[in-house]
Amino acid sequence: MSRILLPKPDRSLEELILRSPKSFPVEPSIYPRTIYAAAHVVADSLSEGDPWLDVKIDWDKTLAFREHLWNLGLGVAEAMDTAQRGMGLDWIGSQELIRRSLDAAKARNGLIACGVGTDQLEPAKGQSPEEVVQAYEEQCEVVENLGGRIILMASRSLAACARGPQDYLQVYETILGQVSQPVIIHWLGEMFDPALEGYWGSSHHDQAMETCLSMILSNEEKIDGIKISLLSKEKEILMRRRLPGKIKMYTGDDFNFPELIRGDERGFSHALLGIFDAIAGTAASAMTALGRNDEATYDDLFEPTVPLSRHIFKKPTRFYKTGVVFLAYLNGFQDHFTMLGGQESTRSTLHLAELIRLANQAGVLKDPDLAAHRAKAVFTSRGVAN
Repeated sequence: MSRILLPKPDRSLEELILRSPKSFPVEPSIYPRTIYAAAHVVADSLSEGDPWLDVKIDWDKTLAFREHLWNLGLGVAEAMDTAQRGMGLDWIGSQELIRRSLDAAKARNGLIACGVGTDQLEPAKGQSPEEVVQAYEEQCEVVENLGGRIILMASRSLAACARGPQDYLQVYETILGQVSQPVIIHWLGEMFDPALEGYWGSSHHDQAMETCLSMILSNEEKIDGIKISLLSKEKEILMRRRLPGKIKMYTGDDFNFPELIRGDERGFSHALLGIFDAIAGTAASAMTALGRNDEATYDDLFEPTVPLSRHIFKKPTRFYKTGVVFLAYLNGFQDHFTMLGGQESTRSTLHLAELIRLANQAGVLKDPDLAAHRAKAVFTSRGVAN
């Protein structure tokens, strides 16, 4: 039986006994939803260079994790914010990541879509919408030439230079008019990236939604679906019910995903989620249960993961990647707790301690002995004796 001492806010320690993980069959052929996990990257902790400035990736471990997701029947959403895009991973590194992942996907017919943005620009330098279009075009060309499907990510540069909704409509219409196959639109909220405040030309989400829906209706044939990441089930459901019939809603709500994926009498959401990187096995089992119309098991699997996900994605939400990578380390998918840009430092010791408690309750620690051993090493380095 694995035990670990975890710190509490009053600076005392409490013992936690780690439980065995939940187990349920996985049958990808009956998944009733399209499911993407936004995948993290594994930093190369032994490389030369400045960890804050240099993009050094352990390609073997990074690609092995994508194979793990495909083995579970999940799709990979590549080079997105979960991969530290714009927070450690630049466009040059993203191109290499996309190329390697697409090669791996083609070798096994794995489901994959790749993030396209404008992060080769520096928003502080005040680009024009025309320059944003050129940046999007460059990245779209790279992904399409490699045979990839596009996830059209929100642009910090467009948020900085757009004069109103019309600029957004013009930029998106121009790009969508050029793509060779339908894309997934990603509306990333300001809680994930403060630089995206006021996206679609309004700081009010209801007004922004009207602009976004107008764009979708005008370009319906070029859009597979939209992922919205606003952490509001009410807003997602409202938008989902207004989408044209062929357009998918991909939930980006890491707070309320079980309810949104299950759906209601008027529809359901597919998924493109960062939390599914951390709980991939549980997500696959839950999709199998839903495919069997076993909603009781679906709820039993997913319900205890919600407190864990809400903790990982708590404010400042943009630091959620630290929790995702910490779980990957505890579960043996990488040999260290190190991130691009030194981002492993963005969450407190108490935050990581609570993450372990909630992961234990959710039954997502694959090997309790390994998790305890690795957690003890991290906490010892942070001054917690074990």
